[in-house]
Amino acid sequence: AVVSTQSTGCVNLGFDMNILCVGETGIGKSTLMDCLFKANFDDTVHSHKSPGVEISEHIYNLKEGNVKLRLAIVDSVGYGDQINKENSFKPLVDFIDEQFENYLQEELKIKRDLVTFHDSRVHVCLYFLVPTGHSIRSLDLVTMKALDKKCNIIPIIAKSDTVSKSELDTFKANIMEELRDNDVEIYTFPTDDETVAEVNKDMNEMMPFAVVGSREDVKVGETTVRGREYPWGVVEIENEQHCDFVKLREMLIRTNMEDLREVTHRKHYELYRRGKLKQMGITDDGAHPVSLQETYEQKRAEHLEELQRIENEMRQNFVNKVREKDLELKRNEKELAAKYEGLRKENNEEKKRLDEERKKLDDDLAALKKKREDLERANAEHANGQNTKSKKK
Repeated sequence: AVVSTQSTGCVNLGFDMNILCVGETGIGKSTLMDCLFKANFDDTVHSHKSPGVEISEHIYNLKEGNVKLRLAIVDSVGYGDQINKENSFKPLVDFIDEQFENYLQEELKIKRDLVTFHDSRVHVCLYFLVPTGHSIRSLDLVTMKALDKKCNIIPIIAKSDTVSKSELDTFKANIMEELRDNDVEIYTFPTDDETVAEVNKDMNEMMPFAVVGSREDVKVGETTVRGREYPWGVVEIENEQHCDFVKLREMLIRTNMEDLREVTHRKHYELYRRGKLKQMGITDDGAHPVSLQETYEQKRAEHLEELQRIENEMRQNFVNKVREKDLELKRNEKELAAKYEGLRKENNEEKKRLDEERKKLDDDLAALKKKREDLERANAEHANGQNTKSKKK
């Protein structure tokens, strides 16, 4: 539920809240969002066969009383589904940096309107941990380490009803110990405000929250509750004896939403902004003040120099390729000429051989013809001689 805000400006204009949900497919991210805000958000079913991690963002306009909330739910589609999970965190980091960059560009404008500007910066990352009951996975450690300087991370144990109470307590302790050992910085609820110091201190000690989500209403005696029904009983998501869902909702929406937004701007965005301004050559060093015009001219000169270098490199590559192609064509031409010359010689030799065979055949034919004529002449003379003898008798 959306509660009243702390300032009249927020009440009149409303405010933005952007939640990044990180966890593997089917772990219950969409269901938990529906439960937190008592709504039916987008419930697109995603497969486990995604070739990479994709970012899916949906924006909803919520209102309770006079309070307007523009809620953005960002899902990490396909996270943890690949065999090679080495760079699974990169699309998440790129998305967060892109939102920081959009805000920075608006901030640097001469005519800017940050009051009505749609703040798309990620205010909190709900990191859904698989309820193994033993220890945190290396993928989760690597990803949270990559995100801890860019957004407020709140780790939660999803589907916590699949492990026993004793296993859950051990799992929580193991998670926090491993996060500390690996210097992973998660969001801590502020304790400097006396009105919420005590409850926030208690909630910090309960991290990570073990939650259960459900879209189903089940009967418990005469009462209808939101929960999950099993053969052995019912898990009520709003029963603090069953899970930490109510505590998470209180801390995230009702008590510390504004602090999450403030820490995002004051800490994470400020770190990004300083880094970008340093890249532009703008520093706080009073001995060497640099104006935006000087920085622009310097960056423009560096950019033109880089373009010239790339152009020269491309031209040289083109010349080299043309030279290589020319040499290849000449080599092919020589090979073709040599092949042609070889074929020509073979053809001449074959022609010469055929001419010799033809001459031999012609000679044999002439000799055979002469022999035939001689034979016919001899036969004729023999026949005349026989006729003469017959007449004398």
